[in-house]
Amino acid sequence: MEAHKKTRTIYVRNVPVGGGHPVVVQSMTKTDTADIRSTVKQIKSLESCGCEIIRLAVPDMDAAKALGKIKKLITIPMIADIHFDWRLALEAIKQSVDGLRINPGNIGAKWKIQEVITAVQDKGIPIRIGVNAGSLEKELLRKYGHTAPEALVESAARHIRMLEEFSFSNIKVSLKASDVLKTIEAYRLFSERYDYPLHIGISEAGPPSVGIIKSSVGLGILLSEGIGDTIRVSLTADPREEVRVAYAILGSLGLRQRGVNIISCPTCGRCKIDLRSLVTKVEKRVKKLQSPMTIAVMGCVVNGPGEARDADFGMAGGKGRGIVFRKGEIIKRVREEELLDALLEEIGKGGEVW
Repeated sequence: MEAHKKTRTIYVRNVPVGGGHPVVVQSMTKTDTADIRSTVKQIKSLESCGCEIIRLAVPDMDAAKALGKIKKLITIPMIADIHFDWRLALEAIKQSVDGLRINPGNIGAKWKIQEVITAVQDKGIPIRIGVNAGSLEKELLRKYGHTAPEALVESAARHIRMLEEFSFSNIKVSLKASDVLKTIEAYRLFSERYDYPLHIGISEAGPPSVGIIKSSVGLGILLSEGIGDTIRVSLTADPREEVRVAYAILGSLGLRQRGVNIISCPTCGRCKIDLRSLVTKVEKRVKKLQSPMTIAVMGCVVNGPGEARDADFGMAGGKGRGIVFRKGEIIKRVREEELLDALLEEIGKGGEVW
């Protein structure tokens, strides 16, 4: 792991982003923003699983006018995602959003950009410049011949200059593509030139079966190089899955841990129990626990405690019997059918409430 690249600190309401603060996990609602009830319900479910910032699409004025009511009913900071119409940005600011995601280049004339900047400056609202390979400026596509990483960085640089012309620097930046390698290289190039905090992600990553892999590889590489101050995992799935995967990525790198980390062996000829079924049951029972801990579910009583000696709690099964252990030390021996309950009982002794 490389040291974290030094970036400026900005605040999305009370959440610090950049400057060496913990990497912030965020997601985006998948409801119609104008449907206040459904949107609030989804945000609350995301709050409960650790989402720290939420972004909402604002495609029209009805959505923009709903933002204030939504904000009153949620806890975490809210960012409005705006494209093309500067009036939507102004209305979102009026509704007291905590941040904007825009591309200044598609907002229109300079006076429109200036109006937006003046409004956010008055309220201390940050702007994320969101560069996306799918919406690069046509002249950059002609210049580079394709969506090259250099084109993404040049687009970001143009947008930064637009804002800096109005003495505005309360900025974070993203440079996303669905291509993992292009995304990695774009962020590397940008981080060499600028100290603005970075929102990292792989855009249109796909369904969980492939999206989790793309995001884990792309974001994992960047984070291991010290690049990235806030992340969103983009999946065609329930947004709670995005948050879960984000924390799993951060946890695997030792950057942050929330909830339970389950380790389990792949099984081999020594395994005499239905380990796959047992792992599924453990995962289901402990998924709501928020305390950071590692639980091991092993298929071999011979090597299990040794291989998982760093786990906070664990169990290992043999033929008809098994053991429960803590930090590699065997606590009890029980029948196979009692393993799950015995493990949960030990975890409960640690203060967890089921």
